[in-house]
Amino acid sequence: MASHSRTIALLLLVLAGLASQSAAFNITRLLGEYSDFSTFNNLLSQTKLAEEINRRQTITVLAVDNGAASGISSLDPDVQRKVLSMHVVLDYYDKAKLEAIKNHTTLLTTMFQSSGKATDRMGFLNFTKRSDGVMVFGSAQPGAPKNSQMVKSVASRPYNISVLQVSAPIVPPGVGGSPDSGAPPPHNKATAPAPAPTAKGKKGAPPPKDEEAPAPSPSGETGGDPLADAPGPAADGPEADGPTADGPTADGPTADGPTADGPTADAPSHKKGSDDAADAPSAAGRVVDAGAGLGIVSLLVTIIWL
Repeated sequence: MASHSRTIALLLLVLAGLASQSAAFNITRLLGEYSDFSTFNNLLSQTKLAEEINRRQTITVLAVDNGAASGISSLDPDVQRKVLSMHVVLDYYDKAKLEAIKNHTTLLTTMFQSSGKATDRMGFLNFTKRSDGVMVFGSAQPGAPKNSQMVKSVASRPYNISVLQVSAPIVPPGVGGSPDSGAPPPHNKATAPAPAPTAKGKKGAPPPKDEEAPAPSPSGETGGDPLADAPGPAADGPEADGPTADGPTADGPTADGPTADGPTADAPSHKKGSDDAADAPSAAGRVVDAGAGLGIVSLLVTIIWL
C-alpha cells in the first residue's frame, strides 16, 4: 500500500514538471514586477500577443518603458499588434549572447515574420554592435534606421526567456504610425517649361517645321498674321511656289494643274477670259477633224452603193 502511494506521488511530480515546462514563463506576470513597463505590458495583453508569447519555449522580448510605449499606444489596434510582434525575437538572446555574435551584426527573426503578414524583410531585425560598444536594433528593411539602443537586461531565464530594454519602438517602413517607419521622400515639383512663343504677334518668326512660309502678296502690303490668314493648299490642287491669301500665283497653273475643260471656281475673271481664248483653237480643230471624218465616211458609202 505504501509503495502504491509513493508511485502515485512520483507520477504527480512528473506531471507537474511537464506542466511547468509547457508553461515555462508568463510574460504578463514577469513584466508586472516592473512598473516602468506597465504600458508595454498592457499593450501585450490587449493585443492578445501575451498569450502567443507564453506558448513559446524560447523567446526574447525587447521592451520599452512607459515613455517610449506611448508612441505605440497612439497607433491603430492592428498596427499595434504588428509593431509589438516586431519586439518579440524567436530565440533566446541575453547580453552575453549578443556580445558573442560573430562580426557584431546579424539578422533576428521576429514573431511578426511568423505571422505571415510581413513582406520583404519587414519581419526581421538588424542587430549591430557599433565600434563604440553600443548595441542597436532596427528593422531589416532597406533604408530603415537602427536607432533603438539596448539599455539593459531586465530579466532572463536561460534558455527560455530574456527581456531586454530598448530605447525606442522599432517600426519597419510600410507599417506606419511612427517616425521610424520612414518619412516619404520630398515631392520635388518639376519646373514647368515655358510655353513656346506662338507665331502670332512675332513678325519674322520661323514657320513650323512641317509648313512653308507663304510668300508676300504682290502688292507688298504686310498686315495680320501670315500663317493664320493664308489658306492652306487643297489636297489635290497644284503645287504653288508661294500662294497669296487671295488666289493662285501669277505664273498660272502648272502642267499638272486643272484641264482646259474649265477653270477652277476661285480663278479671277480676267484669268478666265485668257483661258477661254487659249482653249478656242483647240476646240475648233476638233470640230474640223470631226467634219472631215464624216465626209470621208459619206464618200465611201456612196461609192459602195453605186
